[in-house]
Amino acid sequence: MKLKGKGVVTLKYAIATSRIGLGLITGRHRMEKGLSSITTSSSKEGLPLTPHSNFKTASTDDDLAHILFNIKSSKTSAVINYGASWCRVCSEILPAFHRLSNNFPKLSFVYADIDECPETTQHIRYTPTFQFFRDGEKVDEMYGAGEERLRDRVWLHS
Repeated sequence: MKLKGKGVVTLKYAIATSRIGLGLITGRHRMEKGLSSITTSSSKEGLPLTPHSNFKTASTDDDLAHILFNIKSSKTSAVINYGASWCRVCSEILPAFHRLSNNFPKLSFVYADIDECPETTQHIRYTPTFQFFRDGEKVDEMYGAGEERLRDRVWLHS
């Protein structure tokens, strides 16, 4: 197999797109690698209302910083879902994450898009990443998706 000129670029692009499809490259990594944006319909559109008002979306760095401050100062239990609009896996797990917020009304559920909150989410390397807080402290972290695995982890921390 010859890899000259455009073949190398094509191979790099194929590897990068497979990682993007798996949710392993963040928006910052895509920018560093020079990869174009992958647009999908907004995963937040069409979600049903949460009757318990325990589901929040951080749309800016200030929003996320304020939410994190409230979680830490009020010592409430919370789950934060760090995702991205271009991440297929994130889009697939978001409705299940939202449903869980209805099933666990005592927990706070937060969705933060890493591209909308770039400064506050610099520490996030994989999407989706779920962080679990209890008594204001981070007690657990989960990478990737899986509705049953997420439900079990939320139940464990509820």
